[in-house]
Amino acid sequence: MNGTPDLPETFSRALATVSRQWRRRLDMQFRDLGLSQARWGVILELSRHEEVTQIELARALGIEGATLVRLLDGLERAGLVERQPSAEDRRAKKLRLTAAALPLLEQMKAIAAASREDLLSEISPDDLRTATRVLGQIATRLENMGNGENG
Repeated sequence: MNGTPDLPETFSRALATVSRQWRRRLDMQFRDLGLSQARWGVILELSRHEEVTQIELARALGIEGATLVRLLDGLERAGLVERQPSAEDRRAKKLRLTAAALPLLEQMKAIAAASREDLLSEISPDDLRTATRVLGQIATRLENMGNGENG
């Protein structure tokens, strides 16, 4: 070994670095809206569903249920999220964004869109399509590996 990282290792490091830096950038920008990374993640994920259970939301965010409950408590106190009993399962709660959350969500989307435009403006559409395709393949592979598929 000559001390030079191989291509897969270099790619993995770059992917982790980009992900971390992107989240940090959004976190700094969303902080002006009074949102932590954890809170804006919940709001964005909830915006993708009309309603969702706490278990489904925790799974989608990759966090523990107890952590999510604390986040939801704060978002509910702020009037951004509401919990309703599930008609299908009395033990479950359905979650949805409130009407008060929608203007905040639109601000978040505008901030994220402007950041994406700034970040990606010097990358060609062909390169973005290639990167998107490759990242999609990696995401599918990771999902399959998580479901017990082997090499």
